[in-house]
Amino acid sequence: MNNRLKSIITVAVFAVFLLSVSVLCLAMPDTTHSDSERRELAQLPKVTTQKLVSGEFSKEFESYTTDQFPFRDALRSIKTLLAHKVLGKLDNNGLFTADGHISKLDAAINEPMMDHAAERFNYIYNTYLTDNNVYFSIVPDKNYVLAKANGFPAMNYESFIDKMAQKVPNMKYIDICDLLSATDYYNTDTHWRQENITDVATRLARHMGVNLTHDYTENTLDVPFYGVYAGQYAGGVVPDTIKYLTNDTINNAKVSAYNDKGMLVESSIYNLEKAKEKDPYEMFLSGTMAVVTIENPNATLKRELVLFRDSYGSSIAPLFLSGYSKITVVDTRYIQSEYLKAFVDFDGADVLFLYSTSLLNNSLAIR
Repeated sequence: MNNRLKSIITVAVFAVFLLSVSVLCLAMPDTTHSDSERRELAQLPKVTTQKLVSGEFSKEFESYTTDQFPFRDALRSIKTLLAHKVLGKLDNNGLFTADGHISKLDAAINEPMMDHAAERFNYIYNTYLTDNNVYFSIVPDKNYVLAKANGFPAMNYESFIDKMAQKVPNMKYIDICDLLSATDYYNTDTHWRQENITDVATRLARHMGVNLTHDYTENTLDVPFYGVYAGQYAGGVVPDTIKYLTNDTINNAKVSAYNDKGMLVESSIYNLEKAKEKDPYEMFLSGTMAVVTIENPNATLKRELVLFRDSYGSSIAPLFLSGYSKITVVDTRYIQSEYLKAFVDFDGADVLFLYSTSLLNNSLAIR
């Protein structure tokens, strides 16, 4: 076979490939959401003169074609395999694996984001909490134990925590870092495992002058848990198992929450319907709720806790229930700080701000 014929065959095969992909792109409907990556996908951008002149249209169209490419998830998995097995890369899509975990590279401290969080926290303190006992604690990302131990770049967590604690001087800081190891976090997700953090709850409560009981029954969710990193990593991963703790106090608790219309509705500590949806971790306190109240009708003493939290607080909040008659769980990503008085009673309550390093280092969601 001469070189000219080889060239013709090569061009023909490539043309057939391009034509096939083009037909698939036109025939297949656009997808709005990626379940594996847990994000919205780019849609076909509108053509305007301004976008064409500025170059914005070409950037948006490139994102659109990348997100809507046929068999994208399968191709991402192949890319991951080649990156590790052929090219020897240690990370993929900004993620790395170590000790059976998938985690995200995050080496830089973003102090302006810390300042934004501190400004919001100090506003809440000065507006509502000057007569309360107020505490602050930080949940380190699992990179705190994974990255440095395995030679990956990691931000200076000690410096981060020290800086953040200094930015909220009216709150008593409670350190929990020494209690946490890699096994306290899910392998495929950012969050900690409820069954492994009873010691964390005990320390936090003890610093607030409260003793907790530990007579829990461990329950196992009967659906696999593919955490947020599983889809982003795009490689074959073993799913996690979610376990959750119950006892008489938790089982008898009365739970209510404000829905997205501002109406108070009955809720639950463990929403097993949520466990069947895209993110089973949202079974804890039904996930993204602005204000949740948990009442302990069997409490012998009237003592209340207001817990300001991100998603890490969803799974630890029930563990405080044996020490309090009422717990109000507040997520200021979903309610503006200026409106808190209408929904939360701070009178005489202990107040704990419990936030992860990942949110504090990217805090624009705090309102």
